[in-house]
Amino acid sequence: MTRACVLLAVMLSACLSHPLIDSQRLFSIAVNRIQHLHMLAQRIFSELESSLQIEEQRQLNKIFLPDFCNSDDIISPIDKHETQRSSVLRLLTVSYRLIECWEFPSQSLPGGSVLRNQISPKLSELKNGIHILIRTSQGAGDALVEADPMSPYGGYYQALGGDGSLRGSYEMLACFKKDMHKVETYLTVAKCRLSPEDNCTL
Repeated sequence: MTRACVLLAVMLSACLSHPLIDSQRLFSIAVNRIQHLHMLAQRIFSELESSLQIEEQRQLNKIFLPDFCNSDDIISPIDKHETQRSSVLRLLTVSYRLIECWEFPSQSLPGGSVLRNQISPKLSELKNGIHILIRTSQGAGDALVEADPMSPYGGYYQALGGDGSLRGSYEMLACFKKDMHKVETYLTVAKCRLSPEDNCTL
């Protein structure tokens, strides 16, 4: 058993023994992780944009549509009002799906191996952490594991990032940034629900 697996097992045991306190701690870790991933996504995307000529940027912005990303097929809150009305379990489950669909494609992200080597392990760690949080929320972990895998999205993004084209790189990074922003929003709202004194307004 790897060190990471041992740590996750300990965290799960602690959450089941002291669900409120340890869920708050695990939520804090998860939010910190997704904030860092979102920052990395913004950084890589900004670096690509800054390397483009003005006309290239204009053409890519014209081609790329906000609802282009395949991960948009994952049913999720459509706006901030629905996000705030969604249950913690729903926000966690959608976050899990979005992270899962990028776990393997992240290995093909443009931007160099150094950044890819930072992103892929962090996605895996975050997915495992969210899974623990789901298991502590109404025992939903088993149902999640048995759901349909996300491989169709993974295969699509790997092909998109691996074709070497400027358009493919732009679309892949734009989708990655968009999905990391979604997960950051969902996890932040879910964490806030554990602290009734906090203002959870987006």
